[in-house]
Amino acid sequence: MTVAFARVPNNLRTPLFYVEFDNSMANTATATQRALLIGGMLSAGTATAGIPERVSSPNTVGALSGKGSLLHAMMTAYQANDAAAEIWILPLEEDSGSMVAATGTIKVASPPTDTGVISLYIAGIRVQLTVVATDTVAGIAASLATAINAKTSLPVTATAATDTITLKAKNLGSQGNSIDIRLNFEGTPGGEATPAGLVLTITPMTGGAGAPDITGALANLQDRTFDFIVSAYEDTTSLDALKAFLSDSGGRWSWEKQLYGHTFATTTGTYATLGTKGESRNNPHETMMGVNKSPSPPWVWSAGYTGAAAVSLRNDPGRPLQSLAISGVLAPALKDRFELTERNNLLYSGISTFTVDDDGTVRIENLITTYQKNSYGDEDDSYLQVETLFTLAFVVRFLRTQVTSRFGRMKLAANGTRFAPGAAIVTPNIIRADQIAQYQTLETQGYVQDSAGFAAGLIVEQNASNPNRVDVLWPGTLINQLRIFALLNQFRLQASTGA
Repeated sequence: MTVAFARVPNNLRTPLFYVEFDNSMANTATATQRALLIGGMLSAGTATAGIPERVSSPNTVGALSGKGSLLHAMMTAYQANDAAAEIWILPLEEDSGSMVAATGTIKVASPPTDTGVISLYIAGIRVQLTVVATDTVAGIAASLATAINAKTSLPVTATAATDTITLKAKNLGSQGNSIDIRLNFEGTPGGEATPAGLVLTITPMTGGAGAPDITGALANLQDRTFDFIVSAYEDTTSLDALKAFLSDSGGRWSWEKQLYGHTFATTTGTYATLGTKGESRNNPHETMMGVNKSPSPPWVWSAGYTGAAAVSLRNDPGRPLQSLAISGVLAPALKDRFELTERNNLLYSGISTFTVDDDGTVRIENLITTYQKNSYGDEDDSYLQVETLFTLAFVVRFLRTQVTSRFGRMKLAANGTRFAPGAAIVTPNIIRADQIAQYQTLETQGYVQDSAGFAAGLIVEQNASNPNRVDVLWPGTLINQLRIFALLNQFRLQASTGA
């Protein structure tokens, strides 16, 4: 028997005991699955634009990107759902020459006739102000503006002039148009009502335009892996940049990079708008949640549902994400939610869906990718489910770890070659047997199925033109998810005769 030492030399004559450690059979590590939040930073932020930075808390992100910035809100929502993740931010510089901030107004049309409390919601964050019958419209406007500016986590600043408050988005760009402004979200059951006589006229946020260029910033990520990439932006240019960044051809899912990752974003609008948006995308490495008239802005939704999904996907990428609760987001009003038929149709248009409990808890219904058609334009559901992509990444990383640990410095011989046991030599058949064993391990752990079929279809052969290369056809069958339970209730009203 030949024992293949890597470090202990064969020419030793000095006695007695020497030990070399070989960890090739002990590696059970899995890849670090980091989260990356991409969004614009404010001029008050201390971070360097375009440079990724590891972060630990919303307060840290508030200092780095500016309080009330997109990233500040995203970090808050993400950590509300995933407190154990390794989180990084990619702050983007906003160009005032090509981007415009959104604005909106709140007009105090008439003063109150009785004491009460204003419950104003901006981007899902409540601002309250007590008013009395003697208050003037100008005084209320000034006090409300002060209360808004006191909440530094808000994505807007407020200025008062006479009876009108002007709100301006802190971040530049079209995202500011999605900042929701409303009164009394909790309504009478929550103790919220506009004081008698007081009339507040709200003009929604509009006028925001543009988005920062993310291509250069993405290049600064280099070869660090990020599995959960949360984008504050859902414009076509930004999504296409991320699509190229993650693509199978030259991107992070390509054979030469093997870094993987997935983009999560949110798009807002009516049922028709969302369907059109989803059908304009076709990317297996991208998920778009569809939301209509939620008080919470889309970037908060993106961070929130990604955090909820990330916890499950890290623990078990094959387990379905349905019914996971999303913390930190407010559901649309009942009249603004989509019915089952609409949600089902959206799931055929590349748009992911959610449900809402009676108590207002928001839950993931189905997270899908926007991939819908193959290169010929025909329907293709092979990459429909997010779990499929994350299971594939897990399996490939597992196999790579096993191959590099066990066969990293082996000589390669043809099948049938006779050599001493323990020699640092492998044949295609040895590799084949190891691949079957690893597949059986994955099957036991619940990531794949049908090991007999895998063994029958597995091909491991020495390359015909390169004797130092082994080619493998890996015909694995991934585990599935229980998504539909259909029961035909063929009931009876009268007991049948007989037994």
